[in-house]
Amino acid sequence: MKRSLAWSAMLIGALAIGPPVTAEEPPGNVDLRSLSLEELMHVEITSVSKKSERLFDASAAVFVITNEDIERYGATTIPEALRLAPGLEVARIDGNKWAVTSRGFNGQYANKLLVLIDGRTVYTPLFSGIFWEIQDVFLKDVDRIEVIRGPGATLWGANAVNGIINIITKSSADTPGNLLLAGSGTFESGLAGFRHGGTLGDAGHYRAFVKYHRRDELDLPTGGSGDDASETLRVGFRADWNASERDKLTVQGDYYDGEIGQTYTLIDSFIPPFTSSFGFDAEVSGANVLARWTHNHSDTTNRTLQVYYDRTERDDAFASETGSTFDVELQGGRTLGKHSLVTGLGYRRTTSDIQGSFTFSTDPPRRSDDLFNLFLHDDVMLRPDHLRLTLGAKLEHNDYTGLEFQPNVRLLWTPNDRHSFWAAASRAVRTPSRGETEARLLLDALPPDTVFPGAPSALIAFTGSPDVDSEDLLALEVGCRFVWRDELSLDFTTFYNRYDSLINLEPGAPFLEPQPVPLYLVLPMLPDNKSSGHTFGAELVLDWQPLPRWRIRTNLTTLHLHLKLDADSMAVTSPDQGTEGWSPDYQWSVRSSVDLPHDLDFDLFLRHVDELPTLGVERYTALDGRLAWRASPTVQIELVGRNLTDSDSVEFVTSFINTASTVPGRSVHATVFWSF
Repeated sequence: MKRSLAWSAMLIGALAIGPPVTAEEPPGNVDLRSLSLEELMHVEITSVSKKSERLFDASAAVFVITNEDIERYGATTIPEALRLAPGLEVARIDGNKWAVTSRGFNGQYANKLLVLIDGRTVYTPLFSGIFWEIQDVFLKDVDRIEVIRGPGATLWGANAVNGIINIITKSSADTPGNLLLAGSGTFESGLAGFRHGGTLGDAGHYRAFVKYHRRDELDLPTGGSGDDASETLRVGFRADWNASERDKLTVQGDYYDGEIGQTYTLIDSFIPPFTSSFGFDAEVSGANVLARWTHNHSDTTNRTLQVYYDRTERDDAFASETGSTFDVELQGGRTLGKHSLVTGLGYRRTTSDIQGSFTFSTDPPRRSDDLFNLFLHDDVMLRPDHLRLTLGAKLEHNDYTGLEFQPNVRLLWTPNDRHSFWAAASRAVRTPSRGETEARLLLDALPPDTVFPGAPSALIAFTGSPDVDSEDLLALEVGCRFVWRDELSLDFTTFYNRYDSLINLEPGAPFLEPQPVPLYLVLPMLPDNKSSGHTFGAELVLDWQPLPRWRIRTNLTTLHLHLKLDADSMAVTSPDQGTEGWSPDYQWSVRSSVDLPHDLDFDLFLRHVDELPTLGVERYTALDGRLAWRASPTVQIELVGRNLTDSDSVEFVTSFINTASTVPGRSVHATVFWSF
């Protein structure tokens, strides 16, 4: 952490003496405050088809969180901003960790959601999930967050099963000048950041930033501190060049370093009492660099080459991991008559080195995996401007299950410029992770004589299996979008998902383990594909602008999840005692944004989440608020309140790695933004 602070100090000094740049609004940088609801439906997105298209014309359940949405909510983290999207389950676990997913199967290590930052995949190969506590960007630089509910494996590959989150930052041409922010509060105790943007000759722009964030401890439900304070420092840059009239080049990267606190309860001995509870600050750090080149051969043909390298380090109480990812992708687009083709191929190599412990280990400690993919996506205009058929498929080869085929078909009907209807059928797979094939994790311990008279102490251990197969999804979706005048818009989606070969835990044959002494019994729990089931539900977004300066958005999500075990399963725990109860049956939210006189903004966000019976989490309602004052064209002051109803309910409880859940509680913080 000290090295990062020194580096940041030098960076700030370099930025402070950089070339002066005026902070005028750059050409083409649209102020979303001025857009009507109909115009917002026509915002350009790229995540659905890997090419630019209007939100209104997307044949998928997609929602866009704009930069203004993030600002008006007063979000300080990416998961906080994701609360604004329908169909997402976003739950705080403690002061820094989150459970985030789409359409069921939530958890701290949810593995059916793909997350990208500017095209860079940020999941960890160890469990195919996201360490949300280390995913961060300079939020003022976010252009939009595109949230797709439902599978997107045809373009994005395995693990894009239940949804995709694509965080897209602004071009450096849209962030000139300097921005300084500073804030503090009862939980968000330290917020600070500085960003500088400038020009590179006549055809290029750049920006660089440094960001510091500290959060204090939250309380345990039983009282006392959860030891879950955190502190992170991040520095980064982006540069964009128009190398020629047809060529564009982007290079960007960032580095972070921090400490993440939590309270653990771990099995760390085969001698009673077996477990110990303690606070621990995990040390985390990482860096990445990405380059993207785009060449437009003509108005109908283009090509994009993207390469990135990502390295992470994490020193935790139960294990230390060093991981790296190298990824290269070549994509081409071409229009041929009624056909708009997007093709691509890619290669990814991931390496993970685990230094385990008594609680958690992998065999072997180090592993590298290769992933190859090839995809084809074709939009066919059956009737220009009214009826479009989309066909796509992806072939992907991984080192765990070999070749996977993931197709989809989508149909879009737009009878006029205010109504659109779409339907889709897709197949997606979730390939096993390294943890499911090679890891061993101690889950529970039993005293002597428990298994049978005279038996030694017994440890129940999750034990990875190389025979585990991919999880399979067949998804059917139907949706529509309506715009009535400029005051009201509606976006509705209903879906049915059928899952096969879901991974569950099956008991294995017990065995004695002599080392370390004394002798103890191991009761292995092996992953196997002996569960299946289905989900169905609906998602509704209603946007209403009763007055030019007042906007109300309502989100409603329902989800019904039913799982069952195969007839030959020997599992002790049934699905209704496990993941079936980890997602709420329904949740809703109402957000009100009012532009008051005297340059004041007033925002309220009321949300309600149904109970999670398996986890013992009760239903709760929370109210967040924000009051901001634009004191001048360059200075803004905001006051943000979280959980103003002061709910004493936890939002989620972890599984597997047992970290204590804490109570969010009421909090307030104030932040000052100065652009110059």
